[in-house]
Amino acid sequence: MTERPPEPILHVDLDAFYASVEVLKDPSLAGKPVMVGGTGSRGVVASASYEARKFGVRSAMPAVRARRLCPEGVFLPADFEAYRAHSNRFREVLLSYTPLVEPIALDEAFLDVAGATRLFGSPEEIGRRIRADVAREVGVTCSVGVAASKFVAKLASDECKPDGLLVVPAARVLDFLDPLPAGRLWGVGEKTGDLLGRLSIRTIGDLGRTPEPILERLLGEQSARHLFELSHGLDAREVVPYEPPRSVSHEETFDRDLDEDEDILREMLALSGRVAARLREDGYQARTVVLKARLANFTTLTRSRTLPDATDVGADLYHVVSELYRALPGERRRIRLLGVQATGLVAAGAEQLALLRGERWGDVERAVDRIERRFGRGAATPASLLRRGPRG
Repeated sequence: MTERPPEPILHVDLDAFYASVEVLKDPSLAGKPVMVGGTGSRGVVASASYEARKFGVRSAMPAVRARRLCPEGVFLPADFEAYRAHSNRFREVLLSYTPLVEPIALDEAFLDVAGATRLFGSPEEIGRRIRADVAREVGVTCSVGVAASKFVAKLASDECKPDGLLVVPAARVLDFLDPLPAGRLWGVGEKTGDLLGRLSIRTIGDLGRTPEPILERLLGEQSARHLFELSHGLDAREVVPYEPPRSVSHEETFDRDLDEDEDILREMLALSGRVAARLREDGYQARTVVLKARLANFTTLTRSRTLPDATDVGADLYHVVSELYRALPGERRRIRLLGVQATGLVAAGAEQLALLRGERWGDVERAVDRIERRFGRGAATPASLLRRGPRG
């Protein structure tokens, strides 16, 4: 047995991941301001290369604003199949060092490497090895934060971006946190930030030096305790190796409002197919189906239905969401956004269950999965989707 190192937690974050994968796919994009998402007038930027960020473009920024800031930028549609493939390689690199890997998204994860130091060296050395392995095996750069807790490790990786490594010694946590903006604390959004600003609490150090009773009167006991502990680098959460997803969803914002039922139902069919393909790929079936519809006046309607049997078949999902749509109030609707979500996930049963139920359409969709894995997305598609209009 070896003594647990004082800074055993790593946060590994791929740099501008989606945009970096697009550059890998097309090397001519290297050095250019690349933005993924926002290809339609109503979309948002999902990822921006560091060249684009120099113009002020950020993730989640409306496409219209991004185009104003960076008119010469290259806007590309998202290719989630490629991102998942590179993400899988990323996870394989991390798992080669420790089984204690907690994925946060396709492009980031926490690791607890306390049990790996005997084989691979100090947490800092492991961080260096991971950066080299990711560059070689995944083809993109990553930033690594090393600290005593998940919260501080995450901040450390943010501070050393892009393509860096930062170790925050356990004895220097307060020195590291003190000058950072209070908004960097988990749980401090715009509203809480405004409340803190009334007390001239601008930095994490300011908050840490504020008596806790004062914070309780301002924020409530639970929030005050949470933020006070974080401001002192206290975060007892352990690295959780794996948590099953709670839902799988896809949504689409359209370049123009849809007002014809035929077009709306066609988009629902496409979304249902994408959600079902994800379910099958990840090995889940869904018990509950949710329809999300945002109208032209920005009113958002959601409706859901729980099925008698879990499913991973797009035709089943579409049958439910189409009925939910037809039951929405009003005769004629103008739709700005549609989304289909599958929740209540359970591990997919054996193929025998589908055969016992005579689920022949599911067999068709699984055949399409195999075709697309071999020839690429869109190689096989329902004929009705060939007439889809422009999408954002």
